[in-house]
Amino acid sequence: MTAERAAYPLLFTFREPIATPAFVAGVTVSGRALMVHEGEDGWWLYGVQPGGMAENGETPQEAYARFYNAFKVIVTDLAVEHPEYVGFEQAARQFFNGIDANDEGRWRSAADAIRSGRMVPEAPFTELPRLPQETQSYLQVERLDRQTKTASAYNIKTYATAA
Repeated sequence: MTAERAAYPLLFTFREPIATPAFVAGVTVSGRALMVHEGEDGWWLYGVQPGGMAENGETPQEAYARFYNAFKVIVTDLAVEHPEYVGFEQAARQFFNGIDANDEGRWRSAADAIRSGRMVPEAPFTELPRLPQETQSYLQVERLDRQTKTASAYNIKTYATAA
């Protein structure tokens, strides 16, 4: 983009294992974020759902890595603050349901600009799979210490652009 700042609506999925003395859980979040090139301030990734998160970097990949690490810290902190599984699950849902209305509007505008062709993505965003803008966000918290699933399935992170 020329006059406007480049803004890319992203859909992401993070899976993170959480182990405490009281429980082991797997947290899967499929959320929305907005990657914006802020000129000399580099790239910023703003959480839309869950909201309230933002990280930056010199490249989109660096901003994304920092965003993912911030998510891991938040989820780990929630487990420390809520040492029983039920309290942790409730706190994780409250965190996930915190939507940043301002960034949500910017996210939808960016998705509409891509969908209409007013904005043509540049590398590295051209390499990402395109998913429908209406793709639903969700949070899944599974108690793993009472199941046969293993926590090793929870080290996957992916992202795509909304179209």
